[in-house]
Amino acid sequence: MKKALLIMTLSTLAAGCADNSIPRADLPELDTSNPLLAEWKTPHATPPFDRIEPADYEPAFDAAIACSRAEIEAIVKNPKKPTFGNTIVALERQGELLNRISGVFFNLLSADTSEEMQQIAMRVQPRLTELSNDISLDPELFARVKAVYEHPGRGLSAEDRRLLEKTYKSFARNGAALSDADKELYRQYTTELSALSLEFDRNSLAATNAFTLNITDPATVSELPEFVREGMAAEARSRGEKGWTVTLQYPSYLPFMTYSSNRALKEKLWRANGSCALGGEFDNTEIVKRIANRRLRLANLLGYECYADYVLEERMAKNTPTVRAFLGELLDETKRYADADYRTIAGYAASQGFEGTLMPWDWAYYSEKYKREKYALDAETVKPYFELERVKKGVFLLAEKLYGLHFTPNPAVAVYHPDVTAYDVTDAEGRFMAVLYLDFFPRASKNSGAWMTEFRGTKCVDGKETRPLVSLVMNFTKPTEKSPSLLTFDEVETFLHEFGHSLHGMLGEGSYESLTGTNVSRDFVELPSQIMENWATQKEFLDLWAGHYETGEKIPAQIVERIVAAQNYLAAYANVRQLSFGLTDMAWHTLTEPFEGDVEAFEREAMAPAQVLPAVEGTAMSPAFGHIFAGGYASGYYGYKWAEVLEADAFSLFEEKGIFSPEVAASFRDNILSKGGTEDPMELYVRFRGHKPETKALIEKMQLGK
Repeated sequence: MKKALLIMTLSTLAAGCADNSIPRADLPELDTSNPLLAEWKTPHATPPFDRIEPADYEPAFDAAIACSRAEIEAIVKNPKKPTFGNTIVALERQGELLNRISGVFFNLLSADTSEEMQQIAMRVQPRLTELSNDISLDPELFARVKAVYEHPGRGLSAEDRRLLEKTYKSFARNGAALSDADKELYRQYTTELSALSLEFDRNSLAATNAFTLNITDPATVSELPEFVREGMAAEARSRGEKGWTVTLQYPSYLPFMTYSSNRALKEKLWRANGSCALGGEFDNTEIVKRIANRRLRLANLLGYECYADYVLEERMAKNTPTVRAFLGELLDETKRYADADYRTIAGYAASQGFEGTLMPWDWAYYSEKYKREKYALDAETVKPYFELERVKKGVFLLAEKLYGLHFTPNPAVAVYHPDVTAYDVTDAEGRFMAVLYLDFFPRASKNSGAWMTEFRGTKCVDGKETRPLVSLVMNFTKPTEKSPSLLTFDEVETFLHEFGHSLHGMLGEGSYESLTGTNVSRDFVELPSQIMENWATQKEFLDLWAGHYETGEKIPAQIVERIVAAQNYLAAYANVRQLSFGLTDMAWHTLTEPFEGDVEAFEREAMAPAQVLPAVEGTAMSPAFGHIFAGGYASGYYGYKWAEVLEADAFSLFEEKGIFSPEVAASFRDNILSKGGTEDPMELYVRFRGHKPETKALIEKMQLGK
């Protein structure tokens, strides 16, 4: 999941119960001709995307920053004794306008960007960082927070106490207790990091878009499945090119790598992907080093040996040794099976006449051929049953059966791009729960990958509830002139995964937005998403909606059986590959000395314990590893595997009681989805499952060696 950039925990928009002691700020007058500053008289107060222009953002940010400063000043200058209401809740509520604008701008910066938007971000981000630092480093403000923390008074709810604890820790972890000289260093480091992350993202997107492979010889593409040729032809036409074009966007890149036997072209494409932003015009290698080194300095400044120690203190895992042990245990349990997977595919390739060493650019082609032969399963067999509209219907149906949710298209809700659709989400009693935006297809203005984010979260102000505006952004296979969008099985899983994040947001309950929805520990946030993937192989679920897009025939039982049989095909390899990413992340963020060496060599050493395919000189993923250098997963990529352990154990309860069990679904909703960050994640998990998770649940699910 990739979330929009926010100012910081203290400036997230939220509210609690009524408290007349909360100071009123003398706010500056706003230019309401700017749609970002005017009242949104739209359905559910949704953003008026049809009226917002790029030129509106910068003046709106300036006005909103001024409002936040006035709100903070009112808290600091309040002559009354600090209380939970006039200090902690007031801090939680401040920044409403700024958060509204940030929610729109930074979401679109990833989903529908432009050069103008990127330039605005480069100018605005330092101002936002400056405001964030001015809040967290204000000694008078911290004194008030500390006074309430030490003497909270009576009558606070568990949710209130959680907010108080989070607020105090946020100040402490953001430099409030530093000396004046160190506070200036903190400002310097955080400002630099904000700018560097934006520059990293910009270079990565530009490098991805810069490479294309245009093919004009019909013989080169004749072996490809029709859907691959059609997609390549459509890409070529959109670029004014003849023939067929492949890009580094995964819906284009992966099918070509999977079905083409042209080894030379695949090597060229793979090397381009593997060296994205590694050198050249959009080089990120120096930015990677600068980010890692600034994070180290920041951690040292706050009293930590390395950046991972700083980050993990607030995670479910709690500390660096736990994460290292977790990754090490999974690697020890699965590496030999991953090596066996490689030998299996290499041996199969040799039996097909392949000579030499099986390289990374050969992997997708021969592993797919082997899967088709062993399991009689390929994308062409499966895709006709996964037409996008049917998949969407199935996903919505699952949410209805588990949680009683209903999805109604609302054309009155403005959207930010013609590809986007908006839905009103209601529960079984007709209660409005959320607006859900769906954005399915790749375009040059959109980052690669898939993510859920929010334009607005859940809160309750003076008894009035505000429900979230949730967005799912994906990069699925586009429809062609001859066929609708037909999804691969992986894309179906991706849809379910991101939809799980959206359920976490849509079903959140609580007074304070910073504690609701997906505002949880990074290594807990993937549980609601990854557990949803399990339904993709449940025949009982698939039978409700999965039918051939031309004939309407239900997906045959034998195909589902083959999908299930193939589910753990190369599971060890896929597991170890993910572990290699986690090891790389931890290597960068457990540095204890500044790094000035070679990025490629550093990464190769970090990945070495998990290396299965041959390493290739001149490639590295770090320069395009947006999750950890621009996306908020620094020292947290292990969380995907951590969450796999959680979901494997959690879904076994659904398997035991029934995959649509109202009892289990209600418990999962009450203890996981609705609670957000209002309680400790381990306590929530144990309350749902009855015991702490163990890695053996995932090992058993992979059925290694069977």
